[in-house]
Amino acid sequence: APEWSERFRGAFDEGWDAMRDAIYERQLKAGVIPPGTANTSRPDAVPAWADYPDRYKPVASRLMEVFAGFLAHTDAQIGKVIDAVERLGLDDNTMILFLTGDNGASAEGTVHGAWSAPAFQNGIEEDPEWLLAHIDDFGTPKCENHYNVGWAWALDAPFQWMKQVASHFGGTRNGLAVRWPKTITDQGGLRSQFHHVVDIAPTILEAVGLSWPTHVNGLEQLPVAGVPMNYSFADPDVPSTRRTQYFEMLGNRALYHDGWIASCFHGRVPWDRFSSREFDGPEERWELYNVAEDFSQGVDLAEQFPEKIAELQALFDEVAAENQVFPLRDPLSGVLSGVPLPSNLGARNAVTYTKAHVRMPERTVVNLKNCSFRITATVTTSASARAGVLVCQGGNMNGWTLYLDAEGHPVFHYNWVGHEHYIARGGTPLSVGRHVVRVEFSYDGGLGAGGNAALFADDALVATVRLEHTVPFVFSISGETFDVGRDTGTPVGFYPHEFPFGGDIEGVFVERLSEPPPAIARLIAEGEFRAGLSVQ
Repeated sequence: APEWSERFRGAFDEGWDAMRDAIYERQLKAGVIPPGTANTSRPDAVPAWADYPDRYKPVASRLMEVFAGFLAHTDAQIGKVIDAVERLGLDDNTMILFLTGDNGASAEGTVHGAWSAPAFQNGIEEDPEWLLAHIDDFGTPKCENHYNVGWAWALDAPFQWMKQVASHFGGTRNGLAVRWPKTITDQGGLRSQFHHVVDIAPTILEAVGLSWPTHVNGLEQLPVAGVPMNYSFADPDVPSTRRTQYFEMLGNRALYHDGWIASCFHGRVPWDRFSSREFDGPEERWELYNVAEDFSQGVDLAEQFPEKIAELQALFDEVAAENQVFPLRDPLSGVLSGVPLPSNLGARNAVTYTKAHVRMPERTVVNLKNCSFRITATVTTSASARAGVLVCQGGNMNGWTLYLDAEGHPVFHYNWVGHEHYIARGGTPLSVGRHVVRVEFSYDGGLGAGGNAALFADDALVATVRLEHTVPFVFSISGETFDVGRDTGTPVGFYPHEFPFGGDIEGVFVERLSEPPPAIARLIAEGEFRAGLSVQ
């Protein structure tokens, strides 16, 4: 909201290179990184602020201002939790663990940033001119914005890379603060022992004196990977009890062991949505770092210690096999061919839905992407119930909806990544009584292509619309769903939130009428898989 973002107006006009340097200097001054830590260099794939077009710098600055406002708002809510614990008089013996970050800062917003997150999740490039023209939308419900790649790199100072690049600390390492006054007496103290997020639950259990159950409801439990961190609370210098940890995501992988880490960047940058790299191909190279002395992975020692990197590579294979990491997955490398994502629909391509079906996740309903389809709603209106959503999927950034407007006209509305809205509206309101409202969509073929939609009321054609584009992979990874009788998320169409239909809905029959050729089907499967991984 403006009351949060406006306080940062102009704070980032010097760009991401300057911001990264400032963050690095503050970290050194605060002691949260060791003296002598290198502020690693900017990857070639990330543009320097000086080289970034001046025309689009206001967009980049505004995106970062909005994110800073969001972060400040988040911080204030965390403060309310701590204040509440203190007001209740529980602060002395309450352990609060605050972990900030999500696998490193996200570089999924592309080089120019994003107005519509679903656009880049579907591999659709947004023209930076669009972002410039819609700069006032950032931070409002009109868009789902995301900052530029350069800010992600800056926010991960002093480390290399960012989210998705699990081979390097920029994609994995986050700050953890633990507050427990009764036990931790050196307020503001620092700990450098190496630990992983899976160690948090064992830490809590040890604090309350509980052990992991061997059985739950009669079922034998799998081994727990985590180890407690409590030993470090009293002694900052005691050796770490976690000696080994693997990392892997989308082929980026690493193995930490006893102060050393071997890192393999798979070669694909996070904002490159749908290209592929070969495992053990020319773009892969294993690097070696002594992180006991080189906090930020700034000096690659692979050539100097070939035996050590070979040792860690072998240990990665061993640990990864134990934890079911193999086969390594690059969705476009062909590894997943013939291994589709599981679906509760099985082979069904037609299902009848009712008002009982709301908040349905996307993969649990008939897939209406990259195909011809038919939607048939059998409804009964009354004098007091002639408007509302009959069925919809997605939200204000992506999706489709079939509804009766305030005057009772049937409307089919297709929302393409928030940029384009295709609307077919009947010219005559439905009368009171039972009606069948139907949409027939004839697809052009291909991937994310267009088609022609026809809207029928009681078998009479009442409107048509040409769709120049359709969504290829995913309507939403942000909590938008499939709903009958209302729109429970952000509105797909130009109507109020929820916009419930008060009449009767006998059923909504959703049919997928065509299938793509094998080559397109493979692209769809791989694209859906990669889009799903965007939530990691």
